[in-house]
Amino acid sequence: MSPDDEDYPEWFKRRRRPLSRDPFFGDIDRMFREMEKMMEEEFKNFTAKVPKDYVKERKLPDGRTIKEWGPFVYGYSMKIGPDGKPEIREFGNIKKSLKGPQVKNEREPLVDIVETNGEVRVVAELPGVEKSDIKLHGTEDSLTISVNTPQSKYYKEIALPSKIKVKEAKSFYKNGVLEVVFPKAEAPKKPKGESIDIG
Repeated sequence: MSPDDEDYPEWFKRRRRPLSRDPFFGDIDRMFREMEKMMEEEFKNFTAKVPKDYVKERKLPDGRTIKEWGPFVYGYSMKIGPDGKPEIREFGNIKKSLKGPQVKNEREPLVDIVETNGEVRVVAELPGVEKSDIKLHGTEDSLTISVNTPQSKYYKEIALPSKIKVKEAKSFYKNGVLEVVFPKAEAPKKPKGESIDIG
């Protein structure tokens, strides 16, 4: 292992002793070593992409300094939509990509959208955040929620299911839960006309 490997968890540094000189057990031991090597490479690739805000150093009682990564958060919520199909919403600061998991600087809050006949209600969980730190930006069909403080970073762009009246929005924040209520915009009236006979 290289000197940089001191930064990796202790269980990554352990090596199995050969189980036996027996060909069967020797193959199993070789497979374990190959798996450990692959896991170590994946861990190195992942930690190389971690933003610096998620890497901290901690001093141990014996004087050594170790690196700690995180917090890493990934989760999802699922509900059945009005059309009977499942809706899955992800949250956290880990995003899937073709190059493997990516760590974002901001965490996506858990968000729920409820649509009724006259309004669209957005509920977002923002624990540990002051009301004054929350920034909201709305358009007729989207809402952006952002928080950028040294302690908490959240960012989420939400596509709304209907056109809304941004200027008439009402928002409330209590106990880490943000609620934004939009009245729906009226659908444009179809122009009245007269039928025309073809002569």
